Amino acid sequence: MTNTIAIWLGLIIAALLATDYVLYDWANTLFVLRKFMDLIEWVAFWR
Repeated sequence: MTNTIAIWLGLIIAALLATDYVLYDWANTLFVLRKFMDLIEWVAFWR
């Protein structure tokens, strides 16, 4: 990954988080984080 791609990726993620904060009051971010926690628990079960 080049520096240019890393910067653009970081900016896109920051913009998505800012949009989620302004428009949806972190609802989408919390949903994704909860699903990610479920995934971690499921993967830990198979370990």
